[in-house]
Parts: sequence; structure tokens; C-alpha cells
Amino acid sequence: MACIKIQRAVVRVGMVIVAVVTMAACSGPERIKPVELGTNPALIGVRPVWNANIGSVRFPLAIKALGNSLFVAGSEGVVAEIDVRTGGDIWRTTVPGNLTAGVGTDGRTTAVVGRSNEVIALVAGRELWRQKLQATTLTAPLVAGARVFVLLADRSVLAFDAASGRKLWQQQRAGDPLVLGQAGIIMAVGDTLVTGLGGRLVGMNPHNGSVRWDTIIASSRGTNDVERLVDLVAGVSRLGEQVCVRAFQTMVACADADKGRMLWSKAANGATGLSGDAGAVYGSESDGKVAAWRRTDGERLWTSERLRFRSLSGPVAVGRSVVVGDETGLLHFLSREDGAPLNRVATDGSAVSATPVLVGETLIVVTQRGSVFAFRPD
Repeated sequence: MACIKIQRAVVRVGMVIVAVVTMAACSGPERIKPVELGTNPALIGVRPVWNANIGSVRFPLAIKALGNSLFVAGSEGVVAEIDVRTGGDIWRTTVPGNLTAGVGTDGRTTAVVGRSNEVIALVAGRELWRQKLQATTLTAPLVAGARVFVLLADRSVLAFDAASGRKLWQQQRAGDPLVLGQAGIIMAVGDTLVTGLGGRLVGMNPHNGSVRWDTIIASSRGTNDVERLVDLVAGVSRLGEQVCVRAFQTMVACADADKGRMLWSKAANGATGLSGDAGAVYGSESDGKVAAWRRTDGERLWTSERLRFRSLSGPVAVGRSVVVGDETGLLHFLSREDGAPLNRVATDGSAVSATPVLVGETLIVVTQRGSVFAFRPD
């Protein structure tokens, strides 16, 4: 009988104990093979526009887009602002040392985190300041309101002045013995700083870090520290004040970020973030299923099993499609209506390393080899 192996590794990173949890098909004669893709239906057109490269990407990159600018970074320290229309660099620099988190930007100040646990602020490719952090982070900083906010793996949240790097405040919450080795949630919703702290979604005053509301999304369960691990993962589907999030291997849920009130939650077994539109929320499950939930109440609209066991990225809604990448660098375009395949295109053969993003009418994809591809779907 076929099986899936859950691989768990517990490592110490600085002062933080990090659990790295991955899903893998079992080795040997009973190894699960990905579902055969069959003939590409090519029901919609997908036109390549340009490509660039930023060096290998081995950390949970957050691709950031503002207007016609795309902000990306590679593991070896390359940070770049790219013109989405042409693929040319607006600026490019190399930060000494490797990176573990990025990119955050407000269009002026760009922030990344180095492996030596330093948050580094850049302006037009020039280093403005850097500040030492007390713990590691895999979450891209948030740059907003002339501040740089950082969510650390020990579940502390810090705010720095974007111009000077001066620390403005820090909030620490007692955490569980382990934290997930993935990027978490830190975002602005109106005048509230929204963060994921363990299984809780927390709204803070960005001026002083005081808590405005605190909502439980998922609770710990299990018999040991690894099984009780619960964290909210990066990749949020936001529509106005409604934010929909995923709790690692537990559930998907939507909450009102103005009042801090849970709207609905549904059991789901996935490890990547969500995307959505006005009618639905989309997610990739750990076994390669792609699912759609109705945004208003969380009822399951459809499930596609055509990409099972392909180690999918988080999804992005693009026109008629929901797009996901896989471990071989393929992009799969599925129908928003029922999950049926519409097209697939190849990149460079390495895994899609970040959830693709839509910038205007251009789809941006980054692979582990550091290739940045721009496509224009019909």
C-alpha cells in the first residue's frame, strides 16, 4: 500500500528551537508517484514576456510588487527592484552575507534579513542602516507608516524607525517550545498591525505595539511538542477588512480584522498560504490537492486532485485561472470555476520557490535557481 512520510526535524537557530516539517512520498517500491498530467489542454494562452535572475533562492521569499516595480531577493544577498514592464533593473545590489527573509518595502525603504540575524534597510540599493535581532526570522519585514516591523521566530514583534533604524518598541509573547520553520504573517490592515502569533491572529497598535484584539484561529493538539506545533503561515487572502489565513496542517479560516472576530473556519491539511477573489478562497493541500472555499461561509466549492504529490506552491488567482507552481518548475493554470486544467507552462526545471504574484496583467514566478519569469495570461 502507498504511503506518505511526514519528515520532522528539530534544530536550534540562535536562541530559537525551530521545527522543520515537510511532507514527502515514501521511498522504495511503494513510493507515491505524482498523478500523470496527461495532454496539456492549452485552453487559454500564456505568453512569456521576459526573464531575469537573482541567484539561488533557498529561503521563503516574499515577492513584493508596488505599481510597476517588483522587489525580489536571492539567498546569496542579491536584492533588486525590477521594472515589471521590461524586466530591467531599476536598481540591484548585493548585501554581504546570505539572506533568510525578504522582501519588505514601501517603495522607498526596502528591508531584508541576513543570516547573522540583522534587519537591513536599503534605499535605492544603498544600505541605510542595519540592526541586530535577538532571534532568527524567516518572515519578510513589513515596511509601512515610516516604520519597519519584524516578526521573529520567538514570536516577538519589533518596530524600527524606517529612516534611522532606531528601535521604537518590542512586544514579546511567551511561546511554545517549538516554532515552525516557515514564514509567518505580518501585515497592515487599515491602521492595525496584524500578526500571526502561534495559532492566534493578533491586531496591534503600530505606534506602540499594544494589543487591540486577539483571535484564536487554531489550538495546539497532540501528545508531544512537534504534534502540538501550531502556526499561521504566510500567504493571506484579503478582501477589505476580511483576512483569510491558513494554520499549518490544521485549517483555513477567515476573520474580520477590524473587530478581530472569527467569521468561519474549516479543517484543511496544508502548509502554504492562500489566495482568493470576491467569491472564493483558494489553497494547495500538502498532498497536492487544490481546493476552493466559498469566501462568505467556507463551504467547499471544488477540489482538484489532478496535481497530487507534486509539492505545490501557494496559489494565485489570475483571470479565469488559479495558478500554482510545482517542484519541477511547471506552472499549472486551473479553472476558477471547477479546478479543471486550462494550461501549463514550463520555467527552468527547478522548483517554484515562492508563491507567484500578479502585477497588473503580468504573472511573476521565481524559481529555486533564481530565475524570475514574467508571463502574460489571456
